[in-house]
Amino acid sequence: MRVVVQRCKRAEVTVNDTTIGRIEQGLLLLVGITHDDTEQDAKYLADKVAGLRIFEDESGKMNLSVLDTGGQILSVSQFTLYGDCRKGKRPNFMSAARPELAEPLYDKFNELLRSLGLHVETGAFGEMMDVSLTNWGPVTLVIDSK
Repeated sequence: MRVVVQRCKRAEVTVNDTTIGRIEQGLLLLVGITHDDTEQDAKYLADKVAGLRIFEDESGKMNLSVLDTGGQILSVSQFTLYGDCRKGKRPNFMSAARPELAEPLYDKFNELLRSLGLHVETGAFGEMMDVSLTNWGPVTLVIDSK
């Protein structure tokens, strides 16, 4: 699994001009799943994301996690994270998991985040979405489970 983590002041996802997920301070997560990912990968990434110390403490140091700050999560599935651009000009998405594997694992990942005490909003799996955010810092990290 691969997650792009963006610390944000706010984020929102819409489908057909209708807002389906919105958060204030917290993390926007773009979540990609490949063929051999398992619930163990989802658990590893949920724990990693929840505990990432990328929010500033009273001294201005990145010492606090989204859990510590009471922040929220907006999680958006994004198969294009597994796009291979090494050959030609058109990305190859053969490394992205098929929806029948990816969707249940994406749902499990979000469930695991919620079980840690986080408020999690989501996009709509497999839909064309518009995602907007105010990236805070900016702080953007890419985390792989393997």
